[in-house]
Amino acid sequence: MSDHDDSGPSRKPRAFSVDEDASSGRDTRPASGPARGKSGGKTDTPRKPASLPVTVEMTKAGEDPFDTPAADPDALTPPPARPRKRRLTAGKVLLAALGFLAALTIGMWTDTLIRELFDRLPWLGWVASAAAGVAALALIALVIREIAGLRRLARVAGLRAEISRKADAASAKEARALAAQVSSLIAANPLSAHGRKSLEALEGEIIDGPHYLAFAERELMAGLDRQARQLVLNASRRVSVVTAVSPRAFVDLAYVVFEAVRLIRAMAELYGGRPGTIGMIRLFRDVIAHLAVTGAVAAGDSLIQQVVGHGLAAKLSARLGEGVINGLMTARIGISAMDLCRPMPFRAVQRPGIGNFIRDIASFAEAEAKPGDKAERA
Repeated sequence: MSDHDDSGPSRKPRAFSVDEDASSGRDTRPASGPARGKSGGKTDTPRKPASLPVTVEMTKAGEDPFDTPAADPDALTPPPARPRKRRLTAGKVLLAALGFLAALTIGMWTDTLIRELFDRLPWLGWVASAAAGVAALALIALVIREIAGLRRLARVAGLRAEISRKADAASAKEARALAAQVSSLIAANPLSAHGRKSLEALEGEIIDGPHYLAFAERELMAGLDRQARQLVLNASRRVSVVTAVSPRAFVDLAYVVFEAVRLIRAMAELYGGRPGTIGMIRLFRDVIAHLAVTGAVAAGDSLIQQVVGHGLAAKLSARLGEGVINGLMTARIGISAMDLCRPMPFRAVQRPGIGNFIRDIASFAEAEAKPGDKAERA
């Protein structure tokens, strides 16, 4: 029942006044009428206000674990990749020992085979000896090629580390020497011809070291960077389409690995690395160790909308959306491969990010979307 019910007598309002407390500055004296306690009875001593000595801190909005902002495409860009430190491990010693034993076994088997052939038919023994000699020469050529490929990769990594260390304090002589090494490394690539001519035009000019290195990076790396961007974009497009139409997750994984190997090898050859088989395995391991790569990303509509936008996500089917996400993962591999294969670090030129590829990949996926996919999604 309401306090102002017309059927009964109404309670008259009462006024209270409080005395001024000397310590707290608050007035606590009762004026007219007694104060009511908790149970509604009268009390002579009113309760003084008190403050609790506990400070309550509220959780900020940014600290809420489930209140996460929308995914930023640039946040998907991997940090700069660096070569892993090489060290002697028990696994490497084991592999070396097993490889030596396998080589001895093959050698003894070949020697026994040739001796038996000489005992039976001498001409078969000579044929087997010739085949063994050809195989030995081919093995020597393979070893030389692998060693040369490893040395080229080591040269690229050493140049990148030295330029990064001396970029801000290099003398003019050191800067010109470093730029000359980079120029000789990529001299076989015709895309670097314009940059090499630009550096030759500065012979005899007085330029301080840091500015000369910045100029060399812009001129020598510009054409190669454009080609590298196209390589990453083409590989990402192929991955996005193939993984969108493939029926199995295993096919997605196999094709992503295949495209990743092709992309890393093409990136190394573009920047003058040209690794062999062992060098390619090491480079691929460094890239994959830097990234977490999956073959089939189970991306729902919410993740697709966060990455590619609500408008474009509405035009893509679920499978094409997963293809876009896989294409972005391939772009991450390409960016990390650029970090490891480029002989000069990204200083004067901006380092590429996922935002540089996402629009092209998503637009390509939208163009490849079939009307049947849209109707099925609707």
